[in-house]
Amino acid sequence: VPEYTVINNATIDLSGFPQDKDGYYVIFDGKTFNGWRGYGKDHVPSKWTIDNGAIKFNGSGGGEAQDGDGGDLIFTHKFKNFELEVEWKVAKGSNSGIFYLGQEVATTKDGKQRMEPIYISCPEYQVLDNENHPDAKLGVDGNRKSASLYDMIPAVPQNAKPYGEWNKAKIMVYKGTVVHGQNDQNVLEYHLWTPQWTEMLEKSKFSPEKWPLAFELLNNCGGAQREGYIGFQDHGDDVWFRNIRIKVLD
Repeated sequence: VPEYTVINNATIDLSGFPQDKDGYYVIFDGKTFNGWRGYGKDHVPSKWTIDNGAIKFNGSGGGEAQDGDGGDLIFTHKFKNFELEVEWKVAKGSNSGIFYLGQEVATTKDGKQRMEPIYISCPEYQVLDNENHPDAKLGVDGNRKSASLYDMIPAVPQNAKPYGEWNKAKIMVYKGTVVHGQNDQNVLEYHLWTPQWTEMLEKSKFSPEKWPLAFELLNNCGGAQREGYIGFQDHGDDVWFRNIRIKVLD
């Protein structure tokens, strides 16, 4: 495993954010990026904008090989046990994702520090136009369709709405139990930090043979504190997120 560092940047206090009647913190006000920044950056990359009360990533159609000021977006507070709700929609053929328990990880080579992608440290809730993006047909049993645990567990039933329509995502993490919900149905459940989790990683693209650093980080995802960032993926495509709220279950 290459030498790596988990960077502990300053985080923000949730008490500055409003709570709704259900006890959820509203972590996006629909107007500003208060509390958000780019992964590995001290600013919000310019490809992320606010569009009609939603956070929008403005894709150039270049896939993950982005030009210009892009990259993933994170909310700068580490969550441990929580229930996250967010609405998302995609443009035709778009791919994105929602990360949780993410860490900022850098490796050093020839004295230079380089940020590693967020998805090697944490699970990804897939966001996809299932009908028009080829990734939907890759993977196994639909485990790259929307709301799946990317490349590991398919969402069943697959109840996503077509591109241009809003979908509701729900992610619950509680003492290792993780549930993904989509459009008011629970679509998968799994258990972090268990032998089953390790076995799943060993069968995925994050196996110790294929990607030793990813395997080490994901197997211990959330680090010693078992907490991390929530983030949205820049996969080079247009995607929108709104009504982002989170309930702390600690």
